[in-house]
Amino acid sequence: MTLFGKKMTAATRTGGGNGIDPARVIHFTFDGVRYPAHPGDTLAAALLANGQRLVGRSFKYHRPRGVLSAGPEEPNALMELRTGARREPNSRATVTEVYDGLEACSQNRWPSLRMDALGVNGLFSPIFTAGFYYKTFMWPTPFWEKVYEPLIRRAAGLGRAADEADPDLYEKATTFCDVLVVGSGPAGLAAALAAGQSGARVVLCEQDSVTGGRLRAERNELDGVPGWQWARQAMDSLRQMPEVRIMTRTCVFGAYDGGTYGALERVADHVATPAAGQPRQRLWRIVAERCIVASGGIERPMVFPGNDRPGIMLAGAVRTYINRFGVVPGRRAVIHTNNDDGLRTAMDLVHAGAVVAAIVDTRDTETALARQVAQESGARLFTGGAIAATYGRLGVHAAAIRDRSGRVRHVPCDLIAMSGGWNPELSLTTHHGAKPSYNAELCAFVPTTFPPGMQAAGVANGAFTTADCLREGAGQGQDAAAACGFAAEPPALPVVDAESYGIESLQPLPHDQSGKDGKAFIDFQNDVTARDVKLAALEGFRSVEHLKRYTTLGMATDQGKTANVNGLVQLAQQTGRSIAQTGTTMFRPPVQPVAIGAVAGAHTGTHFRPDRLTPTHEWARQQGAVFTANGIWHRAQWFAQPGESHWRDTVNREVRTVRTAVGFCDVTTLGKIDIQGPDAATFLERLYVNGWQKLPVGRARYGLMLREDGFAFDDGTTARLGPQHYVMTTTTAHAGTVMQHMELCHQWLWPELDVHFISVTDEWAQLAIAGPRSREVLRHVVDPDFDLSHEAFGYMGAADITICGGQAARLFRLSFSGELAFELAVPARYGDALARLLMKVGAPYGITPYGTEALGVMRIEKGHPAGPELNGQTTAHDLGMGRMLSSRKDFIGRTMAMRPALTDAARPTLVGLRPVNPSDELVAGSHLLPRGAEPTGAHDQGWISSAAWSPTLDGWIALGFLSNGPARHGETIMVHNPLADSVIAATVGSPVFLDPDGARLHV
Repeated sequence: MTLFGKKMTAATRTGGGNGIDPARVIHFTFDGVRYPAHPGDTLAAALLANGQRLVGRSFKYHRPRGVLSAGPEEPNALMELRTGARREPNSRATVTEVYDGLEACSQNRWPSLRMDALGVNGLFSPIFTAGFYYKTFMWPTPFWEKVYEPLIRRAAGLGRAADEADPDLYEKATTFCDVLVVGSGPAGLAAALAAGQSGARVVLCEQDSVTGGRLRAERNELDGVPGWQWARQAMDSLRQMPEVRIMTRTCVFGAYDGGTYGALERVADHVATPAAGQPRQRLWRIVAERCIVASGGIERPMVFPGNDRPGIMLAGAVRTYINRFGVVPGRRAVIHTNNDDGLRTAMDLVHAGAVVAAIVDTRDTETALARQVAQESGARLFTGGAIAATYGRLGVHAAAIRDRSGRVRHVPCDLIAMSGGWNPELSLTTHHGAKPSYNAELCAFVPTTFPPGMQAAGVANGAFTTADCLREGAGQGQDAAAACGFAAEPPALPVVDAESYGIESLQPLPHDQSGKDGKAFIDFQNDVTARDVKLAALEGFRSVEHLKRYTTLGMATDQGKTANVNGLVQLAQQTGRSIAQTGTTMFRPPVQPVAIGAVAGAHTGTHFRPDRLTPTHEWARQQGAVFTANGIWHRAQWFAQPGESHWRDTVNREVRTVRTAVGFCDVTTLGKIDIQGPDAATFLERLYVNGWQKLPVGRARYGLMLREDGFAFDDGTTARLGPQHYVMTTTTAHAGTVMQHMELCHQWLWPELDVHFISVTDEWAQLAIAGPRSREVLRHVVDPDFDLSHEAFGYMGAADITICGGQAARLFRLSFSGELAFELAVPARYGDALARLLMKVGAPYGITPYGTEALGVMRIEKGHPAGPELNGQTTAHDLGMGRMLSSRKDFIGRTMAMRPALTDAARPTLVGLRPVNPSDELVAGSHLLPRGAEPTGAHDQGWISSAAWSPTLDGWIALGFLSNGPARHGETIMVHNPLADSVIAATVGSPVFLDPDGARLHV
């Protein structure tokens, strides 16, 4: 072996590995080359076993990169998995389970992984410094759009997403438990055992395919057996407990309000194709009274020049590959550590048959353990030393080690195992906004403030020995069960081998060298170096949040899991502050990447926006209805009859029938919200602009809601069915948003109000029966003991009634058509039967069903505002409802609605329009101009919101908004349709074209 040249011996198998099945061989491909593997291997382990050290390229400089870690924190080994519609980029090889036939491909390189043309970027590293995006591409200005931006966009990104729709299924599920345990290492297993023995409902989530955590990565013993065997025995005990649920391949990624946790279960990521009906992933909503975070820790890299070459790995990861996967990542190693834990790697390497050439211990004082490990491994010990440089183009071949005297020695090696200590994996503990505190003794940030019901145990809580992890886990499990009302006996804890951690201060970190290959990397994926952090500090970016954004430190797919602490240590060093004073960035969920497909679940295609059918849909289809999409509803647009050659002929017939006889329309789609409670009236008073306290039982009232900015939000009627019982109707379009608005108001603005409400839109079928003969038709349906006369049941009446001999129903004397009308509500399952019954009993009266087009024509004739008028840009004053705004109470939007700009008479206000020539068509969206004015934006005074041919008035009519509209009734203006390039004359008038006194309603 020479210093720079010869290819080192490929990694080999030890013949064992507690997490694999060495008796079986499967195969996978990487960049088109077929390799063998064993069941239980991760893709990273299998690549290392086959001597493939080069697995990727970095984002900015396209430097060669190898496997760094053995877990989800991996920044380097990102792959494209599978092909075609199932191709998935940026998959971490360290957590990807190998299955027979797996196809993996390296990414962010061209034309190949070994010969990446963009590796030339490294020559321009003096330009690509921190913040170079903000300092370059500034001149000449036209180049940004034509040259710079296209080039940057082409170079951006890592892998390639699939070009086809995802063929796999995704699910969502919810489960409840007393105690949620996150992680199945020694602390998690002890916690689950303690809580499970009490009888509490326990959910144990493990992100890996196997349980045991670090016990599978070490050779230490518990009760005289290997740690992984003790973990298997603990799992056997947990499986015997009926209230314990074990969920492997499940990552808890977020802590939310109310003891709710998000978790992603990788149901079928470890197979080529999910079985029929099987989801690929399942998104869990776990509701737990108590949560124990036992998620372990993440090892920190050492920061030294050339620390990114393939073959330079975390020391704990090296032990994982040796002990769990039976893979020796190198045959001649250098250990670089600042703690006792890193020394354990030397003995595991020797035990696996590798040579440890040197141990570089940065601590100033030689420890007895370091001296013992060096003697037993045959390694040369460099106490107080450091690695000054590394060598090798596509993998490390040698290290330059500087001893405490400054002398440099070159040591050939194909593996550098580094350990800068461990960071507790405490992300879940911070998702409610808390920040961790720095523990100088542990040289790590630890959680001190937790979300309600949460505690941490083990390494996640700063306990860095197996004995402490077991003790903490058992104690937390016992306490969590007791908090849920279960008496828990502490489990018997195993006897554990003695361990030590012995870390020293993280400061100071080395600076970059100025020569070739002298970059000391902090963030491996985004190529952020120690020099970049220093430069950012010199340029004034002293806040960790500013540092993150200026340098892109911690902004890659790994979110800086291995980089953040080293970065802020470097920032502290440059700014003269302590690590505690420097602080950390804000942690946010998810802890690990969650596929958008899993977030969507089954809500794709028509399931994302499902077609909702009214209760009378099948009956309407049989009647020859033409349907239209009204939001997510399918509603009958009109009911054509033989001999009607144009849809307008049908609509005209339906309108005339309603005006002269009787018709009915399915209005189920209007939102219906049932409101009950002692404070229901007070709640309505604050939602609506008008008063509700004095509304009698058995009456309904029209109401208008405003947004907080004073603009109209929604309108509808609300009926009072009892002293504390109201039923609100909303527009179809805003049914969901009104419900959300009410939930927000109750939960956040007025939680003290004793009121409850629920959407009942789907519970009731509601049909509007309108026309002069509607009362006569209803007398055949409503039970005779209810008086339908005008005197007994007048306009805006509301009542619980019975129909058809005792069937419960609700009747409202409401009219959207301007005619005598009723709205009859029955349980949704009877909607179809009611439509058929109305057709039967209404036949002698000339009844006809009518659709949304006829409904729209009649509401325009009557001047009722609807969706086109309530478009989010109009106010109560614009709609002619300014007098409805109560001056004796407060309501949402009141103050903002009274702004001078919103009450200015010059604002476009609702008016009615009729063309001077009745046959001239008025079109919605047309602009309103003064007579004789040029059709330009400078003369624009309003617009038409709704327009229709009126068979009742035998001409075109429209509703629109015209500046100073009420004062201009009788004036002739011009209507400009820019699409047809036409201008016609129209007369301004009241928006109520038909029966302005409402005589037809009060009969």
